[in-house]
Amino acid sequence: MTGARPFKVLGVQQIAVGALDKQALRRFWVDTLGLSFVSSYRSEKENVDEDICAAGRGPLKVEVDLMQPIDADKRPRVHDPALNHVGLWIDDLAAAVAWLEEQGVRFTPGGIRKGAAGYDVCFVHPKGNDAAPIGAQGVLVELVQAPPEVREAFATIERASRSE
Repeated sequence: MTGARPFKVLGVQQIAVGALDKQALRRFWVDTLGLSFVSSYRSEKENVDEDICAAGRGPLKVEVDLMQPIDADKRPRVHDPALNHVGLWIDDLAAAVAWLEEQGVRFTPGGIRKGAAGYDVCFVHPKGNDAAPIGAQGVLVELVQAPPEVREAFATIERASRSE
């Protein structure tokens, strides 16, 4: 790796799980485990009908997306694998993407864009290729621009741990 990393991974922003039956996902994650339902999102382009749920509260809550494909025969196949992707809070998404591209990281098409929850996002491809040999070793990874309140919450925790 060349040069100093110009960004920090602050923490887990979300996990996204998929199945052919979103109601079965809700029965487990919301009804059984007690996660809070936040909102729904539907996109024909992304072939997804999803419920956005949350574990915890405030700026450090973790989003849990429950995803069902609109058409199970089309791509992307949001239910396969069942753990669809992991989202990470990034303190400076633009700097992270630029630096990671220089390192040979492969991103999915689409670049930085607004995600379902309204944050700027982009995705690291699960597999590298000849042009960009570094992939996420079989896992789709969503990089999410942390808003100011999330960055401050993580900074507060970091300051507190240094003073212990």
